[in-house]
Amino acid sequence: MTIHQLLNANQAHADADWMLEDSVIGQVTIVAHIASVQVQATNSQYVLDDGSGRIEARRWIDSSVEDESEKLGIVEGAYVRVLGSLKMFGNKRYVNATQIRPVQSPAEIYYHVLDAMTVTLIWERGPPPRPGQNPQEAGPKSSSASSPYSAQPIQSAGSDQYAHLPQLHRAIVAFMQREPPSEAGVHVGAIARAVGGDAVSISDALDKLSDEGLAFSTIDDSHYQLAA
Repeated sequence: MTIHQLLNANQAHADADWMLEDSVIGQVTIVAHIASVQVQATNSQYVLDDGSGRIEARRWIDSSVEDESEKLGIVEGAYVRVLGSLKMFGNKRYVNATQIRPVQSPAEIYYHVLDAMTVTLIWERGPPPRPGQNPQEAGPKSSSASSPYSAQPIQSAGSDQYAHLPQLHRAIVAFMQREPPSEAGVHVGAIARAVGGDAVSISDALDKLSDEGLAFSTIDDSHYQLAA
């Protein structure tokens, strides 16, 4: 993502997921220039600037491990890649950094800009068609105004291993199949917005898919992937 996107993200309440448009923001990566560094007893604070905006990143210090940031080149004026999650403290948002490393080459900066553009276009228009897939099937995610289930492409029952499932379950599967591959899987909130239905019915459907070995949770109880 870009810093501008992080600054435009919002959350419904303090414990809610961060959202950008209709997409849930989990772990993010940004590439930026370190404008300033402030080292404290418990954490290091970096003001990052990628040309689209500025945001602070905080990395907590393990007192039992020697901090080698300067040796690695994580210093004021350097370009770095930061991995972490968006947080808010005292009405100020920041990136809770789990990893910071120097950029390896100028090409990584350009690559990240293109990567952020690609992710944004996938959010807006859906993933590009796979080989042999109809481009219309890879189009944008269905809007909440459309019928919750009719917009989901469902394979013919004769060749579909999910044919025995109720319509809601099959709609969930179809949506997850269209999502771009991700180790984190698909967030329950994104599933609910795509197929409709209340939280209880979505949760029950995912539980059944898990019980049948057709899906499984990944990084937490809110992210799921289809079984291979």
